[in-house]
Amino acid sequence: MALTILVVEDHAAFRHLICTELQQRAEFQIIEAADGLEAVQKAEALQPDVILLDLNLPKMHGFKVAEQIRRLAPHARILFMSQESSSDIVRKALSLGAHGYIQKMSAAADLMPGIDAVLGGQRFVSRSVAVIESTDAPTSRRHEILFCPDDAAIVDSFARDVAAALNAADAAIVLVTESHRTSLLQELRTQGVDIDGAIERGTCLSCDADVALDPVRFLEAIDSVRAAATRAGKASPRVAFCGERAGRLWAAGRTAEAIELEQLCGELAQDVDILCAYPVPYTNSDQVLTHICTEHTAVSVS
Repeated sequence: MALTILVVEDHAAFRHLICTELQQRAEFQIIEAADGLEAVQKAEALQPDVILLDLNLPKMHGFKVAEQIRRLAPHARILFMSQESSSDIVRKALSLGAHGYIQKMSAAADLMPGIDAVLGGQRFVSRSVAVIESTDAPTSRRHEILFCPDDAAIVDSFARDVAAALNAADAAIVLVTESHRTSLLQELRTQGVDIDGAIERGTCLSCDADVALDPVRFLEAIDSVRAAATRAGKASPRVAFCGERAGRLWAAGRTAEAIELEQLCGELAQDVDILCAYPVPYTNSDQVLTHICTEHTAVSVS
């Protein structure tokens, strides 16, 4: 008997990889969707048996997709598949009626067992996520440096972090240029994130990356968004801080100021996760930049 699986993933290469793996099972009929709106439309029209659903999708966030699918395709088994591992996000996903959650880093091992489990009426959660979900230990702070080739990459990376934070009822602060701020707000609205509501509630603030950062006011801003998230109902909110000022300072040759700002970030509270966007490709030949990278918990390229 054929089983229809809808694969919802905006990154074409990863979507192709997943579909290729699924095609090894003769009973699987594969359908693809590249954004949230397309996913809802195909789920309603085709009534798939299983939906592999990413979170941070264009046009409509995965949580919104799941809410609509539960109404439009009530018999479909939703299996989230995302790089996000926050216990709050996992709980939110499962609270929406999802049958499971696969962390993308574990997809090679968990894809088939996850599908078989949800088809059998069982819940499946990747072991790497389950460990995070079951512990009460405080989450270590993330301080990542991301090298972005263009403006679009900066906006896209910041949108992912801000969306993940706000959809988990956490808080966010962005330190961006005015043009990037406009694009970022537009992208978040396109994804279905309630960014305007977050701004009104005070759980999301933006600062101008072209203006020197006042450390005292910056720390006050972090306290402000954290308190706003608490008032909104989150018991122990985290704060996502996305900034491009340090990278712009470095690119302009103002390395001392860039290092000073990175050191300030390094002294922030453990509940503040930091994403620093640098608008240049990484090179080991720059000793200052290499030193900056060693101060981060992760170095990646968009």
